Amino acid sequence: MVAFTLNGEARTLDADPEMPLLWAIRDVIGLTGTKFGCGMAQCGACTVHIDGTPTRSCQTAIGDVEGMSVTTIEGLSGKVGETVQTVWAELDVPQCGYCQSGQIMSAAALLVETPKPTDEDIDSAMSGNLCRCATYQRIRAAIHEAAHRLEA
Repeated sequence: MVAFTLNGEARTLDADPEMPLLWAIRDVIGLTGTKFGCGMAQCGACTVHIDGTPTRSCQTAIGDVEGMSVTTIEGLSGKVGETVQTVWAELDVPQCGYCQSGQIMSAAALLVETPKPTDEDIDSAMSGNLCRCATYQRIRAAIHEAAHRLEA
């Protein structure tokens, strides 16, 4: 049994503690917003927040989140989360959209830590999130716009 908080709700799963968190979230719990990309923690499609830190869920064992707080794209809320998601839609950031939940999770974490990010800050924070459609300029623009709106 593994006990943790998921999107603000206490959860206890009867699952192998070595099961990747990604599969627990998608297959056991049924939240499919977190995507499987590469399975090697290199593309960022599976990014979730664990105690506020963006983390690749494909390489994180469910047993490693015992007693911790996990947030998926479905649970991303609050002023930063809502602002990032609104700007993402308004600026038409996604093309195919597959990587976008991971991109949004990383962007939201960046803006919590660095409310006025520079291009270098954005590039550094987002470097582990790959976009096969290459919408990187729109991603950067959306992060700057979200930072601007959050500043107001």
